[in-house]
Amino acid sequence: MPRWMNAANGLTALRLLLAPPIVAAMWTGRHGLALALFMIAAATDVLDGAAARRFGQETPFGAYLDPIADKCLLSAMFLAMAGAGMVPWWFVAIVLGRDVYLLLAAAILLRFTRRRKFPPSVWGKACTFVQIVTAIAALTAGMLGHSNPWIPVAALIRISAVFTIWSGVEYTWRGIAVVRAD
Repeated sequence: MPRWMNAANGLTALRLLLAPPIVAAMWTGRHGLALALFMIAAATDVLDGAAARRFGQETPFGAYLDPIADKCLLSAMFLAMAGAGMVPWWFVAIVLGRDVYLLLAAAILLRFTRRRKFPPSVWGKACTFVQIVTAIAALTAGMLGHSNPWIPVAALIRISAVFTIWSGVEYTWRGIAVVRAD
């Protein structure tokens, strides 16, 4: 069996594969199913890294696949949620804009520097966590009714937008440091 085929990468692949059924559940109004599947996908984000470290299953393939799975899952989720009126389109534009910006920046760094690894930053991880919490809250509020006062979705969306923008700024600084060092 190839080294890249392991439990940690399987969990990451599962997260990637769960994105289409989650979106389908959202489109058909089955928000409870979408929430359950999203919770499973969110759990794989924690478990894949823990499994990789615990069992020595860290691979270059997993290092590339993990952020791709995160981006696909969260981008699809927020697009479906905006289509359902659960999050505003401006928020989706910030999330997708940052992700496209980071992909373009990584492509430029790959082209013009010797750097080949781009590990996630603390702010990038925090951003992903806050986006996951925001998606769970918005889905839960959608199931319970948008007027539920116990779920501060509007505040979470704004906090998530700030984390998303800030992590993009922080990655920009890291990219500039890579260019200067090269």
